[in-house]
Amino acid sequence: MKIKQIVSALERFAPLPLQDGFDNAGLQIGLTEAEATGALLCLDVTEAVLDEAIALGYNLVISHHPLIFKGYKSITGKDYVERCILKAIKNDIVIYSAHTNLDNAQGGVNYKIAEKIGLKNLKVLEPKENNLVKLVTFVPYAQADAVREALFAAGCGNIGDYDSCSYNLKGEGTFRAKEGTHPFCGTIGELHHEEEVRIETILPSFKKAETIKALLAAHPYEEPAFDIYPLLNDWSQAGSGIVGELDESETELEFLKRIKKTFEVGCLRHNKLKGREIQKVALCGGAGAFLLPQAIRSGADVFITGEIKYHDYFGHEEDILMAEIGHYESEQYTKEIFYSIIRDLFPNFALQLSKINTNPIKYL
Repeated sequence: MKIKQIVSALERFAPLPLQDGFDNAGLQIGLTEAEATGALLCLDVTEAVLDEAIALGYNLVISHHPLIFKGYKSITGKDYVERCILKAIKNDIVIYSAHTNLDNAQGGVNYKIAEKIGLKNLKVLEPKENNLVKLVTFVPYAQADAVREALFAAGCGNIGDYDSCSYNLKGEGTFRAKEGTHPFCGTIGELHHEEEVRIETILPSFKKAETIKALLAAHPYEEPAFDIYPLLNDWSQAGSGIVGELDESETELEFLKRIKKTFEVGCLRHNKLKGREIQKVALCGGAGAFLLPQAIRSGADVFITGEIKYHDYFGHEEDILMAEIGHYESEQYTKEIFYSIIRDLFPNFALQLSKINTNPIKYL
């Protein structure tokens, strides 16, 4: 099996266009045409992690955090990133990272955190904006089902927990085929009237090219008519953070102690306890403090994230319980997502969760 097959599986789950603008998710180092000998799954790429992959005989390292964030004019081994680059190239190791695209994907990092906490009724805290378009096309009545199915297979028609969503309206289309054409119906040179169905459906904007390709392949007309409209709708299936509910409420102290144990937190920081019951939970793995206003607006009792700045703690005691559990600690279970994606598709492929704790922060 080639490495590119594994990369394709990861990108179907967490498409690269979902990543934030600052990010550098995707292939970091190497050639994906190589045969995969095994994959080591980690949060961060370090020299120790690469040594672990070498010892296992694996030529693929999959990380959450990208190794490379900036451009390099030279690679001389002056820091750990450059040393990792040199070591990976020297040992023919491919490095692939799924970062904010996995944060923003349905079933991604924040869903895994919610699973560990035991949340239900999950909703994206800050849905993606300006990422949806509407496709409208016109199809002969007898071929409408086939075209719809092709569009759905290409990724159209997903709204919340529903798929195969479309709106269909019967009407009449007209056209006149000119010399040199090969019309599906009608006669060259004569105005033709055809009973057609107007099909409307929705899709992520990054799926536009493959959707058009599927439409052209399935549509019977030589020159199908279609329109694509940008939408202002929020994309409820993708975005930052999660808000959900516990089956049963807990006291603040009970909840914080459970979180500390679940995520093996060396030092859990929080604002003042106010004696509230914890039922609704907002969260974001990693550096998620930017979502604090959204967490408050959601009516959550607590907001959990990996990093919160000192001044961000001020003035919110009455609004929400804030819990800072550490960047590494909040995202450590991301490796399990990689494992599930790959194991489900390639059950006999060699996989290993890294045993290296790459957290650079230590506690007394």
